[in-house]
Amino acid sequence: MNISDTKATLSFSDGSPSVDMPIYKGTIGPDVIDIRKLYGQTGKFTYDPGFMSTASCNSSITYIDGDKGELLYRGYPIEQLAVNCDFLETCYLLLNGELPNAAQKAEFENTVTRHTMVHEQMNFFFRGFRRDAHPMSVLVGTVGALASFYHDSLDINDPQQREISAIRLIAKLPTLVAMAYKYSIGQPFMYPRNDLSYSANFMHMMFANPCEEYKVNDVLVRALDRILILHADHEQNASTSTVRLAGSSGANPFACIAAGIACLWGPAHGGANEAALTMLKEIGSVENIPAFIEKVKDKNSGVKLMGFGHRVYKNFDPRAKLMRETCHEVLNELGLQDDPLFKLAMELEKIALNDEYFVSRKLYPNVDFYSGIVQSALGIPVSLFTGIFAMARTIGWIAQWNEMIADPEQKIGRPRQLFVGSPVRDVPGIDKR
Repeated sequence: MNISDTKATLSFSDGSPSVDMPIYKGTIGPDVIDIRKLYGQTGKFTYDPGFMSTASCNSSITYIDGDKGELLYRGYPIEQLAVNCDFLETCYLLLNGELPNAAQKAEFENTVTRHTMVHEQMNFFFRGFRRDAHPMSVLVGTVGALASFYHDSLDINDPQQREISAIRLIAKLPTLVAMAYKYSIGQPFMYPRNDLSYSANFMHMMFANPCEEYKVNDVLVRALDRILILHADHEQNASTSTVRLAGSSGANPFACIAAGIACLWGPAHGGANEAALTMLKEIGSVENIPAFIEKVKDKNSGVKLMGFGHRVYKNFDPRAKLMRETCHEVLNELGLQDDPLFKLAMELEKIALNDEYFVSRKLYPNVDFYSGIVQSALGIPVSLFTGIFAMARTIGWIAQWNEMIADPEQKIGRPRQLFVGSPVRDVPGIDKR
């Protein structure tokens, strides 16, 4: 973070003295005006609902340029990482700042693999949940409960303990997500297998049962791995900001990640791929698409097009291009091109990419549109989509949390407000109310 030679000057029309504020330059992206001394110098706060124009921290992990459709993890374009790396290499990169060499990769994979089992007592936690509980409810509870078992890694000021916590979270999330699924359908839990890769192990825990051997399909494993890479981090979004805010109080990492999962559960954040698939099911068939499109174009209909467009990306979501390839690979591998739901999805995609209404508004299919289709093809139920998202995003959360704890400028988060309630008044006696 370099200070610029130029300064921002805030002037007031009421004759109050103007205030100079320093400007900082990042490596890439917009400059940032430092307003930390604004209140002390003027007695005024800034007002920015949703923090749309506010940088809450400095970070060297992820960079997004929404206008260009660019996503970088530690400087590497997501398009290159998704093609040339697997998920654990991406985890190593986000945690450590550099891609691992062959020896570092092998050691990291071995360490994560040896931490995939959860404490046997965790099995009993699941019995406390109803069978029809939403998996995100189960994950918020069980991830938070991990802090009960790992007192040896809760000292957030010890870098080594932070690293152990990071490994435990990355390793155990797939196990907990798979356990939540197995519990919901009444099947026995499947223990992790150390001879399988991260993504293959997850699919084994999800879909194997003790009665027969589960055959790992490399195309499907690669598809899941790509979903995880594409969702691993996304800068200072709502759930990441939640993790940082919780962490700024000194809360332990398991509690912070549980807070992130709770935020991700919201339909405006992690529930988008679930909403996209629900929309496809409501459309029903290819013949109903024209009528649906007309409703979308009618502002008074209240019908929304889910899985298209993005709050940050003003052009094509770079993750969507990669997910689109994976989507077609999976449908071809499983022979599902003629399945009514997937046929419908591909037809809707074709119309949206060519219809002037969508093209002019840059309402391109986003990563949620394709990942929902892929996960459904893999046999993952809609209710678990956000759980898979949480499993992927855990590495981003823990890398951001780790960076925040080590940042000497970090303070406990304390947003300000514009108070619009009643001014001071006296409490009347009960007979006068």
